[in-house]
Amino acid sequence: MQHDIVIIGGGAGGLELAARLGRRFGPREGRRRVLLIDRSIFHLWKPSLHEVAAGSLDSHQEGLSYPVLARRNHFSFAFGELTGLDPAAKSLTLGEIRDEDGAVLVAPRTLTFQTLVLAIGSGSNLFNTPGAAEHAHLLENVADAEAFNKRLTSAFLSTAYSDERTLNIAIVGAGATGVELSTELIEGHDELSAGLTPDQRFDLAVTIIEAAPRILGGLPERVSAKAAKALEAKGVRLLTDAKVNAVHADRLDTSKGEVPADLIVWAAGVKASDHNRDLGLTIGRLNQFIVDDRLRTSAPDIYAMGDCAEAPGPGGKPVPARAQAAAQQAAYLAKALANPSRDPGPYVYQDRGSLVSLGGDKGVGSLMGGLGGPNFLIEGLIAKWAYMALHLDHHRAILGVSRTAILALSRLLHRRVSGRLKLH
Repeated sequence: MQHDIVIIGGGAGGLELAARLGRRFGPREGRRRVLLIDRSIFHLWKPSLHEVAAGSLDSHQEGLSYPVLARRNHFSFAFGELTGLDPAAKSLTLGEIRDEDGAVLVAPRTLTFQTLVLAIGSGSNLFNTPGAAEHAHLLENVADAEAFNKRLTSAFLSTAYSDERTLNIAIVGAGATGVELSTELIEGHDELSAGLTPDQRFDLAVTIIEAAPRILGGLPERVSAKAAKALEAKGVRLLTDAKVNAVHADRLDTSKGEVPADLIVWAAGVKASDHNRDLGLTIGRLNQFIVDDRLRTSAPDIYAMGDCAEAPGPGGKPVPARAQAAAQQAAYLAKALANPSRDPGPYVYQDRGSLVSLGGDKGVGSLMGGLGGPNFLIEGLIAKWAYMALHLDHHRAILGVSRTAILALSRLLHRRVSGRLKLH
């Protein structure tokens, strides 16, 4: 069965696009015309991965099943991973699917399309740092976050019963992921310590290593300064203007000396998959698909959006790899693809500001074009609520208002009962 519109990647942008198109076409036409393909069977909002890694969010409770979302939003879903693309023939290949024992469950498949949207995201940029691939944990998907959480849980328990009374964690990169992960780790450790006997309690030393002069380089300086002050108050060590020269199993070699580390997380840089080079489309230096101001790639009827796309942005710079950009592009493409005969005009990225969660009832951020002028600073509980609202807005786009309200209430009640930290 050929679908008119095939979307590869069910992240924030790809899923919202499929949901918008499915609802616009309706139950019968939507399922026939729109197909979403992803290599996972369930969806989790990527900005929440640091919570899964720290153990403050259960991915199996929070995750949303793609087939269920497809039924509710009137599109079709297929499980698979893109391995090949023939732009001229308008065909794509999905690789085989194996189980945990290596047995083949689904053979490779070839699909044809009329319109293709690539929303396959991107990964971390290790900058060819020696040892980074071998010793550092990445947070690119749910599997990465769960793998780190498993190591973290083991490290928490072993340190509580060892002669070493300090667990050292190093985070490379002081963007939103690195900053938010550090606060989740600190608060999780505090909750754990409150339930241990005095002789089992241990210290948690978290260090953030950043090559730039300040943390949160993409945000205004006063937001960065507020966040740095809050992190230092929590006991997080900030090492800025420090380049990581090598990564070892128990330490980092940096331009400012060695940093001891029992666990290492790499949260610096953005780079798309090297596999993108083999798909017959023009790519940029970070392996992202180069698109024009209508999100069109170098091949006819093939679009790219989100982190995998290098789209023209303000001031001649590419659109930043942010969830809000993917959501805006999903809204734009939904209009363009639902009615191809009507030109929607060029896509224009609107920076609505950035928010960073600092744990508990704290947050900091800026709202572009807000009440206080072009860059309105918010912090504390208001910023925390605004941060939570961004997450809920994504769920509203794919679940609707009533189901999102129920989901938010369920998550709140579950946390009240089970606690912040999950060691299972």
